[in-house]
Amino acid sequence: MPRHKEFVDRIAHAPNRRGFLRTLAAAAATLGGRRLSAGVPVPVPLNVKTQGKSRVVIARDAGLRGSGSSVDSGRLVKLLDRAMQSFCGCDSPLEAWTRLVRPGEVVGLKVNCLAGRGASTSVQLVELISERLQQAGIKDIVIWDRLNSDLESAGFRLGSKQRGIRYIGNDSAGYEEQLSIYGSAGSLVSKTLTRTCDAVINLPVLKDHGIAGVTLALKNAFGAIHNPNKYHLSVGDPYIADVNMLPPIRQKTRLTICDGTTAQYEGGPSYMPQWSWPFNGLLVAQDPVALDFVGWKLIEDERARRGMKSLEALGRKPSYIATAADARHRLGSNDPSLIERMEV
Repeated sequence: MPRHKEFVDRIAHAPNRRGFLRTLAAAAATLGGRRLSAGVPVPVPLNVKTQGKSRVVIARDAGLRGSGSSVDSGRLVKLLDRAMQSFCGCDSPLEAWTRLVRPGEVVGLKVNCLAGRGASTSVQLVELISERLQQAGIKDIVIWDRLNSDLESAGFRLGSKQRGIRYIGNDSAGYEEQLSIYGSAGSLVSKTLTRTCDAVINLPVLKDHGIAGVTLALKNAFGAIHNPNKYHLSVGDPYIADVNMLPPIRQKTRLTICDGTTAQYEGGPSYMPQWSWPFNGLLVAQDPVALDFVGWKLIEDERARRGMKSLEALGRKPSYIATAADARHRLGSNDPSLIERMEV
Protein backbone atom coordinates (compact mmCIF):
# COMPACT_ATOMS: atom_id res chain seq x y z
CA MET A 1 0.00 0.00 0.00
CA PRO A 2 1.43 3.45 -0.84
CA ARG A 3 2.52 5.34 2.25
CA HIS A 4 0.26 8.33 1.56
CA LYS A 5 -2.75 5.95 1.26
CA GLU A 6 -1.85 4.34 4.57
CA PHE A 7 -1.61 7.79 6.14
CA VAL A 8 -5.10 8.76 4.91
CA ASP A 9 -6.64 5.47 6.04
CA ARG A 10 -5.16 5.73 9.53
CA ILE A 11 -6.53 9.23 10.01
CA ALA A 12 -9.94 8.26 8.64
CA HIS A 13 -10.30 5.47 11.21
CA ALA A 14 -9.13 7.47 14.24
CA PRO A 15 -12.06 7.08 16.70
CA ASN A 16 -12.13 10.55 18.24
CA ARG A 17 -10.35 13.90 18.32
CA ARG A 18 -7.68 12.72 20.76
CA GLY A 19 -7.12 9.59 18.74
CA PHE A 20 -7.05 11.67 15.57
CA LEU A 21 -4.27 13.89 16.92
CA ARG A 22 -2.21 10.91 18.09
CA THR A 23 -2.65 9.24 14.70
CA LEU A 24 -1.77 12.43 12.82
CA ALA A 25 1.47 12.89 14.78
CA ALA A 26 2.53 9.26 14.34
CA ALA A 27 1.72 9.22 10.64
CA ALA A 28 3.46 12.54 10.04
CA ALA A 29 6.62 11.20 11.65
CA THR A 30 6.47 8.11 9.43
CA LEU A 31 5.94 10.15 6.27
CA GLY A 32 8.98 12.26 7.05
CA GLY A 33 11.19 9.57 5.50
CA ARG A 34 12.42 7.96 8.73
CA ARG A 35 10.86 7.56 12.17
CA LEU A 36 12.44 9.77 14.80
CA SER A 37 13.70 8.18 17.99
CA ALA A 38 11.28 7.82 20.89
CA GLY A 39 10.53 11.01 22.78
CA VAL A 40 11.63 13.33 19.94
CA PRO A 41 8.81 15.70 18.96
CA VAL A 42 7.70 15.99 15.35
CA PRO A 43 9.26 19.28 14.15
CA VAL A 44 6.96 22.21 13.56
CA PRO A 45 7.75 24.62 10.69
CA LEU A 46 8.91 28.04 11.83
CA ASN A 47 6.20 29.89 9.89
CA VAL A 48 7.83 33.21 10.74
CA LYS A 49 5.44 35.93 9.61
CA THR A 50 4.61 39.38 10.90
CA GLN A 51 1.05 40.53 10.24
CA GLY A 52 0.76 38.04 7.40
CA LYS A 53 4.03 39.10 5.75
CA SER A 54 6.89 36.81 4.77
CA ARG A 55 10.08 37.87 6.54
CA VAL A 56 13.32 38.19 4.59
CA VAL A 57 16.35 39.18 6.66
CA ILE A 58 19.28 40.89 4.92
CA ALA A 59 22.29 40.84 7.25
CA ARG A 60 25.43 42.65 6.11
CA ASP A 61 28.84 43.50 7.53
CA ALA A 62 30.94 46.02 5.60
CA GLY A 63 34.00 44.84 7.54
CA LEU A 64 33.51 41.15 6.74
CA ARG A 65 36.77 41.02 4.81
CA GLY A 66 38.77 43.41 6.97
CA SER A 67 41.59 44.90 4.92
CA GLY A 68 42.03 41.83 2.68
CA SER A 69 40.01 39.74 0.24
CA SER A 70 39.34 36.75 2.50
CA VAL A 71 36.25 36.53 4.68
CA ASP A 72 36.96 36.77 8.40
CA SER A 73 35.44 33.66 10.04
CA GLY A 74 34.98 35.44 13.35
CA ARG A 75 32.92 38.19 11.72
CA LEU A 76 31.06 35.66 9.55
CA VAL A 77 29.80 33.68 12.55
CA LYS A 78 28.61 36.91 14.16
CA LEU A 79 26.84 37.81 10.92
CA LEU A 80 25.19 34.37 10.77
CA ASP A 81 24.10 34.62 14.40
CA ARG A 82 22.66 38.09 13.89
CA ALA A 83 20.77 36.96 10.81
CA MET A 84 19.27 33.92 12.53
CA GLN A 85 18.35 35.76 15.71
CA SER A 86 16.71 38.55 13.72
CA PHE A 87 14.81 36.08 11.59
CA CYS A 88 13.51 34.08 14.55
CA GLY A 89 13.12 37.07 16.86
CA CYS A 90 15.10 35.52 19.71
CA ASP A 91 18.01 36.44 21.96
CA SER A 92 20.56 33.72 21.25
CA PRO A 93 21.83 31.72 18.26
CA LEU A 94 21.12 28.42 20.01
CA GLU A 95 17.49 29.35 20.56
CA ALA A 96 17.16 30.22 16.87
CA TRP A 97 18.54 26.87 15.72
CA THR A 98 16.52 24.83 18.22
CA ARG A 99 13.39 26.40 16.75
CA LEU A 100 14.43 25.12 13.36
CA VAL A 101 15.60 21.56 14.02
CA ARG A 102 15.12 18.79 16.57
CA PRO A 103 17.69 16.36 18.05
CA GLY A 104 17.42 13.02 16.29
CA GLU A 105 16.87 14.48 12.85
CA VAL A 106 19.19 14.11 9.89
CA VAL A 107 19.66 17.62 8.52
CA GLY A 108 20.74 18.15 4.92
CA LEU A 109 22.58 21.26 3.76
CA LYS A 110 21.79 21.70 0.07
CA VAL A 111 24.76 23.64 -1.24
CA ASN A 112 25.33 25.06 -4.74
CA CYS A 113 28.70 23.96 -6.07
CA LEU A 114 28.39 24.11 -9.85
CA ALA A 115 30.73 27.11 -10.21
CA GLY A 116 33.64 25.79 -8.15
CA ARG A 117 35.51 28.13 -5.82
CA GLY A 118 34.43 31.74 -6.03
CA ALA A 119 30.73 31.45 -6.84
CA SER A 120 29.68 28.39 -4.86
CA THR A 121 28.32 28.14 -1.34
CA SER A 122 31.12 29.16 1.01
CA VAL A 123 32.86 26.31 2.81
CA GLN A 124 33.34 28.66 5.77
CA LEU A 125 29.62 29.36 5.96
CA VAL A 126 28.73 25.66 5.76
CA GLU A 127 31.20 24.82 8.53
CA LEU A 128 29.72 27.50 10.79
CA ILE A 129 26.15 26.37 10.12
CA SER A 130 27.21 22.77 10.84
CA GLU A 131 28.76 23.86 14.13
CA ARG A 132 25.59 25.66 15.18
CA LEU A 133 23.47 22.65 14.22
CA GLN A 134 25.66 20.36 16.33
CA GLN A 135 25.29 22.74 19.27
CA ALA A 136 21.52 22.44 18.77
CA GLY A 137 21.77 18.66 19.16
CA ILE A 138 22.02 17.52 15.53
CA LYS A 139 24.40 14.57 15.29
CA ASP A 140 23.96 13.71 11.61
CA ILE A 141 24.52 16.43 8.98
CA VAL A 142 24.59 15.74 5.25
CA ILE A 143 26.19 18.25 2.87
CA TRP A 144 24.95 17.44 -0.61
CA ASP A 145 24.68 18.52 -4.23
CA ARG A 146 24.47 16.93 -7.67
CA LEU A 147 28.01 15.61 -8.10
CA ASN A 148 30.86 14.57 -5.83
CA SER A 149 33.20 16.38 -8.22
CA ASP A 150 31.21 19.60 -7.80
CA LEU A 151 31.49 19.37 -4.02
CA GLU A 152 35.23 18.83 -4.29
CA SER A 153 35.74 21.67 -6.80
CA ALA A 154 33.98 24.04 -4.39
CA GLY A 155 36.41 23.12 -1.63
CA PHE A 156 34.56 20.45 0.36
CA ARG A 157 36.83 17.58 1.38
CA LEU A 158 34.80 14.43 0.77
CA GLY A 159 37.39 12.13 2.29
CA SER A 160 37.74 14.08 5.52
CA LYS A 161 36.53 12.47 8.74
CA GLN A 162 34.42 14.99 10.58
CA ARG A 163 32.25 13.81 13.43
CA GLY A 164 28.63 13.75 12.39
CA ILE A 165 29.16 15.26 8.92
CA ARG A 166 28.82 13.45 5.60
CA TYR A 167 29.26 14.63 2.01
CA ILE A 168 27.05 13.05 -0.62
CA GLY A 169 26.80 13.72 -4.34
CA ASN A 170 23.68 12.49 -6.08
CA ASP A 171 25.91 10.53 -8.44
CA SER A 172 26.85 8.27 -5.53
CA ALA A 173 23.50 8.29 -3.67
CA GLY A 174 21.36 7.75 -6.77
CA TYR A 175 17.84 8.82 -7.63
CA GLU A 176 14.42 7.33 -6.99
CA GLU A 177 13.21 4.99 -9.72
CA GLN A 178 9.72 6.49 -9.93
CA LEU A 179 9.11 9.93 -11.41
CA SER A 180 7.79 12.73 -9.25
CA ILE A 181 5.47 14.81 -11.40
CA TYR A 182 3.94 18.25 -11.16
CA GLY A 183 2.82 20.33 -14.12
CA SER A 184 5.67 20.59 -16.62
CA ALA A 185 8.12 18.80 -14.31
CA GLY A 186 8.71 15.06 -14.28
CA SER A 187 11.91 14.11 -12.49
CA LEU A 188 13.65 11.46 -10.46
CA VAL A 189 14.45 12.94 -7.05
CA SER A 190 17.71 12.40 -5.19
CA LYS A 191 17.64 9.61 -2.63
CA THR A 192 19.67 11.84 -0.33
CA LEU A 193 16.60 14.05 -0.10
CA THR A 194 13.91 11.36 -0.09
CA ARG A 195 15.54 8.70 2.10
CA THR A 196 18.32 10.30 4.14
CA CYS A 197 17.30 13.81 5.16
CA ASP A 198 14.50 14.65 7.57
CA ALA A 199 14.95 18.38 6.97
CA VAL A 200 16.87 20.52 4.50
CA ILE A 201 18.43 23.95 4.81
CA ASN A 202 18.76 25.45 1.34
CA LEU A 203 22.10 27.25 0.81
CA PRO A 204 22.15 28.97 -2.60
CA VAL A 205 24.40 31.83 -3.71
CA LEU A 206 23.30 35.39 -4.56
CA LYS A 207 24.04 35.44 -8.28
CA ASP A 208 22.93 36.04 -11.82
CA HIS A 209 22.02 33.24 -14.23
CA GLY A 210 22.56 33.61 -17.97
CA ILE A 211 19.35 31.75 -18.83
CA ALA A 212 17.01 31.95 -15.83
CA GLY A 213 17.87 35.51 -14.78
CA VAL A 214 18.91 34.66 -11.24
CA THR A 215 19.73 31.46 -9.38
CA LEU A 216 18.68 31.66 -5.75
CA ALA A 217 16.40 29.59 -3.48
CA LEU A 218 14.00 28.20 -6.10
CA LYS A 219 16.59 27.43 -8.76
CA ASN A 220 18.80 25.59 -6.26
CA ALA A 221 16.19 22.80 -6.19
CA PHE A 222 17.51 21.75 -9.61
CA GLY A 223 20.35 20.09 -7.69
CA ALA A 224 17.85 17.59 -6.28
CA ILE A 225 16.68 16.13 -9.61
CA HIS A 226 18.20 14.02 -12.38
CA ASN A 227 17.26 16.17 -15.39
CA PRO A 228 17.66 19.92 -14.71
CA ASN A 229 18.94 20.42 -18.26
CA LYS A 230 15.37 19.87 -19.49
CA TYR A 231 13.96 22.87 -17.62
CA HIS A 232 15.74 25.95 -18.95
CA LEU A 233 13.37 26.90 -21.77
CA SER A 234 11.39 30.15 -21.47
CA VAL A 235 13.71 31.49 -18.77
CA GLY A 236 12.81 28.47 -16.64
CA ASP A 237 9.13 29.40 -16.45
CA PRO A 238 7.11 27.45 -15.27
CA TYR A 239 9.67 24.68 -14.82
CA ILE A 240 11.46 26.10 -11.79
CA ALA A 241 8.18 26.68 -9.97
CA ASP A 242 6.91 23.21 -10.90
CA VAL A 243 10.09 21.48 -9.68
CA ASN A 244 9.65 23.18 -6.32
CA MET A 245 6.16 21.67 -6.09
CA LEU A 246 7.56 18.12 -6.07
CA PRO A 247 6.61 16.82 -2.60
CA PRO A 248 10.06 15.95 -1.18
CA ILE A 249 11.42 19.38 -2.12
CA ARG A 250 8.42 21.31 -0.87
CA GLN A 251 7.90 19.34 2.34
CA LYS A 252 11.46 18.97 3.62
CA THR A 253 12.96 22.41 3.02
CA ARG A 254 12.85 24.27 6.35
CA LEU A 255 14.81 27.44 5.63
CA THR A 256 16.94 29.20 3.04
CA ILE A 257 20.19 30.96 3.91
CA CYS A 258 21.48 32.63 0.76
CA ASP A 259 25.23 33.15 0.67
CA GLY A 260 25.93 36.71 -0.42
CA THR A 261 29.44 37.00 0.98
CA THR A 262 30.50 37.26 -2.67
CA ALA A 263 27.68 37.95 -5.10
CA GLN A 264 27.55 38.08 -8.89
CA TYR A 265 25.45 40.37 -11.08
CA GLU A 266 26.35 39.03 -14.55
CA GLY A 267 27.80 35.94 -16.22
CA GLY A 268 26.38 33.30 -13.88
CA PRO A 269 26.10 30.53 -13.00
CA SER A 270 29.83 30.16 -13.73
CA TYR A 271 32.25 32.20 -11.64
CA MET A 272 33.11 35.46 -13.37
CA PRO A 273 35.29 37.55 -11.02
CA GLN A 274 34.97 40.61 -13.25
CA TRP A 275 31.20 40.65 -12.54
CA SER A 276 31.36 39.77 -8.85
CA TRP A 277 31.13 42.14 -5.92
CA PRO A 278 31.57 41.86 -2.14
CA PHE A 279 27.96 42.08 -0.99
CA ASN A 280 29.26 40.90 2.40
CA GLY A 281 25.92 39.57 3.54
CA LEU A 282 23.41 36.78 4.01
CA LEU A 283 19.72 36.54 3.17
CA VAL A 284 17.52 34.40 5.42
CA ALA A 285 13.91 33.41 4.76
CA GLN A 286 11.47 30.59 5.09
CA ASP A 287 9.54 31.78 2.02
CA PRO A 288 11.68 30.92 -1.05
CA VAL A 289 9.62 33.13 -3.35
CA ALA A 290 10.02 36.18 -1.14
CA LEU A 291 13.76 35.54 -0.84
CA ASP A 292 14.11 35.20 -4.61
CA PHE A 293 12.13 38.39 -5.19
CA VAL A 294 14.33 40.36 -2.77
CA GLY A 295 17.53 38.79 -4.10
CA TRP A 296 16.54 39.53 -7.69
CA LYS A 297 16.02 43.20 -6.82
CA LEU A 298 19.43 43.35 -5.11
CA ILE A 299 21.07 42.03 -8.27
CA GLU A 300 19.11 44.49 -10.43
CA ASP A 301 20.18 47.34 -8.15
CA GLU A 302 23.82 46.38 -8.58
CA ARG A 303 23.42 46.15 -12.34
CA ALA A 304 21.84 49.61 -12.40
CA ARG A 305 24.68 51.06 -10.31
CA ARG A 306 27.11 49.78 -12.91
CA GLY A 307 25.12 51.14 -15.85
CA MET A 308 24.00 47.74 -17.11
CA LYS A 309 20.64 46.86 -18.65
CA SER A 310 17.98 45.21 -16.53
CA LEU A 311 17.37 41.48 -16.84
CA GLU A 312 13.96 42.24 -18.33
CA ALA A 313 15.55 44.41 -21.03
CA LEU A 314 17.87 41.50 -21.84
CA GLY A 315 14.96 39.04 -22.13
CA ARG A 316 15.76 37.08 -18.98
CA LYS A 317 13.48 38.51 -16.34
CA PRO A 318 12.96 35.66 -13.81
CA SER A 319 9.20 35.39 -14.36
CA TYR A 320 9.17 31.99 -12.66
CA ILE A 321 9.24 33.87 -9.35
CA ALA A 322 5.74 35.25 -10.03
CA THR A 323 4.62 31.81 -11.23
CA ALA A 324 5.79 30.25 -7.97
CA ALA A 325 3.57 32.74 -6.13
CA ASP A 326 0.46 32.24 -8.25
CA ALA A 327 -2.77 30.54 -7.16
CA ARG A 328 -1.69 27.22 -8.67
CA HIS A 329 1.62 27.01 -6.80
CA ARG A 330 1.35 29.14 -3.64
CA LEU A 331 4.99 28.58 -2.79
CA GLY A 332 5.29 32.06 -1.28
CA SER A 333 4.82 35.74 -1.97
CA ASN A 334 6.34 38.05 -4.59
CA ASP A 335 4.16 41.00 -3.52
CA PRO A 336 6.36 43.68 -1.86
CA SER A 337 3.45 44.67 0.37
CA LEU A 338 3.43 41.11 1.74
CA ILE A 339 7.17 40.88 2.33
CA GLU A 340 8.78 42.14 5.52
CA ARG A 341 12.26 43.11 4.37
CA MET A 342 14.41 43.38 7.50
CA GLU A 343 17.91 44.80 7.13
CA VAL A 344 20.18 44.17 10.10
